Amino acid sequence: MLDIRLLDIIACPLCKGKLSYKKNTNELICKFDHLAYPVIDGIPALLKVKARTITSDEE
Repeated sequence: MLDIRLLDIIACPLCKGKLSYKKNTNELICKFDHLAYPVIDGIPALLKVKARTITSDEE
């Protein structure tokens, strides 16, 4: 589970845009880059190699 207060201070490492939290998949979403970053044991894994591409169906 992610501490929601982190959303005020973290940003996408690629575009520096705002991230949103998707609770059901436990991921941080960058709508600009269409990437989903996993949250592992409460810690965001903000690395491009860990991110997955979001499909148009998910947006």
